[in-house]
Amino acid sequence: MTEQHTVDQDDLGRHARARTAEGHVPAGVPRRGLADAVEPDPSRTRRHRPVLGFVAAAVALVAVFTASGSPIPLYETYRTQDGLSTSDLALATVVYLASVLVSLLVLGRVSDHLGRRPVALASVTLAALGCLALLDVQTLGDLALGRLLQGLACGFSTSAVAAYLLDLSPRGRAWIAPALVAGGPQVGITLGALLTGLFASYSPWPETGSYVLVVVLLVACLPLLALAPLGETRPGVWRSLRPRVALPHAVRPLLPAAVAVFLGTWALGGFYQAFSPTISATYLGTEDPFVGSLVFASFMITYGLGVPLTARLSPVRAQRVGIVVFTVAVAGIVVGLYVGSVVVVLVAGVVAGTGMGTGFTGSVQTLLPHVAPLERAGLMASVYLFSYAGAAVPSLVVGRLTGRFGLAELSWAYLGFAVLATAVVLWRTRSRAGA
Repeated sequence: MTEQHTVDQDDLGRHARARTAEGHVPAGVPRRGLADAVEPDPSRTRRHRPVLGFVAAAVALVAVFTASGSPIPLYETYRTQDGLSTSDLALATVVYLASVLVSLLVLGRVSDHLGRRPVALASVTLAALGCLALLDVQTLGDLALGRLLQGLACGFSTSAVAAYLLDLSPRGRAWIAPALVAGGPQVGITLGALLTGLFASYSPWPETGSYVLVVVLLVACLPLLALAPLGETRPGVWRSLRPRVALPHAVRPLLPAAVAVFLGTWALGGFYQAFSPTISATYLGTEDPFVGSLVFASFMITYGLGVPLTARLSPVRAQRVGIVVFTVAVAGIVVGLYVGSVVVVLVAGVVAGTGMGTGFTGSVQTLLPHVAPLERAGLMASVYLFSYAGAAVPSLVVGRLTGRFGLAELSWAYLGFAVLATAVVLWRTRSRAGA
């Protein structure tokens, strides 16, 4: 009897499934949730996870760089109230940039082996620790430690998180991921600087409020990333730790023009990062931290204005137009510093940032079609390796010279560097100018 009863129940189950397949809804099952009630579809979750991963990676990229931009408006406060010198500020900037370079050179390909998600989680965690280390800056060592942790976080982010975005890029909108990769760091740094400028000028917590808020933002990113796809993995993680610049053979003929853009534009970014509060106080007549953050933002935030222009131009044309516009604007910045005009410096900074965004994004787009998906993290690590080197080396040299020359005089070196970069780009892309 028991066996017969089991058979009858199986028959009933098959009958119910057959009626369901014909479009009949079994009693007690909501019509709207029928597919899940009859047979759960795990592929639905898998289909949505790439979208979640893309959003999580974009938010994490901006958040990590928001953390890295948050100390910048306080540099003048650290100089005037905490006893740090202009040379100390330049050295702290070099520590930050050097830690990014080391992270990119040694750890830039780790996510190709461990997957994007764990490396992205490490990036966000390091950025939060860096902000916590900056809550009480009394010496150069305190500032350098915080900047070291933030630099390591940015190195992870510019390789692993950038590759994550490229891996999960929406189909049919190929420009979105490169635009986020190119513009996300600049937008994040600018948001961090503006946030700290506001807290420093108008809140009861001038030196700590922004750090606490950024830590909250970073912690909020962790569950989003934890739910995102792991990403592809492969063996060989220990071998990937050997310092190496990953440059696939297919992109090497395109590198001279691209590297000229990376070096020439990011050099000015390092100048603004180290000295924008000092420029505001010395040449523009105000020690307000928020004004210093606006000087910095005038260059960095408008980077994002140049990114959409690349959707209207071919990558090579964007590269050429961007570097020319950038160089003309740098000349305007030099003039503005000499005449002490806030308006000229801000307007020229806006134009320079727009040119940088156009040229940098166009340069990245010339390289990406020539690499396989598992080569993207290594390529992006190399792109930012050149970029941060372009920011770090001039900052180190200029920091050593600030005792002998003013920043207005030293700005001529950045103009000369931009002119040289423009000449290289125009020469190397002359045969592809119509592409």
